[in-house]
Amino acid sequence: MTWKETLKRKAEGLRADIFALHLAVRRPDVPWYAKAVAVAVVAYALSPIDLIPDFIPVFGYLDDLVLLPLGIALAARLVPRNVLEECRAQARRRIAEKGPKNWTAATIVVLIWLAVLGAIAWRILA
Repeated sequence: MTWKETLKRKAEGLRADIFALHLAVRRPDVPWYAKAVAVAVVAYALSPIDLIPDFIPVFGYLDDLVLLPLGIALAARLVPRNVLEECRAQARRRIAEKGPKNWTAATIVVLIWLAVLGAIAWRILA
């Protein structure tokens, strides 16, 4: 297996884990603190705005390569193991069927970022 195939497989695994965390948040048997961490990780993964912008050489992608796996690992430790395995299986199944598309979640993330940017602009211009 080439390094490109390995990298692609790991990226697909991250995508499935993000989707599994999204599914876990909706479960009533997941503790509130695990849901809070999972929501933060999923929001960061879906957010069009990064901690370090991607156009900055090396460091732009470094935050995605470090922060996202660390966040997933933390959330995975907090979610009960059996629930996480069920959500991972469901995520893999749904991705294989048609792929996850949640326009509502994407719209909410974009609106939150627009509100934050609007508040910053208002503060600067006021």
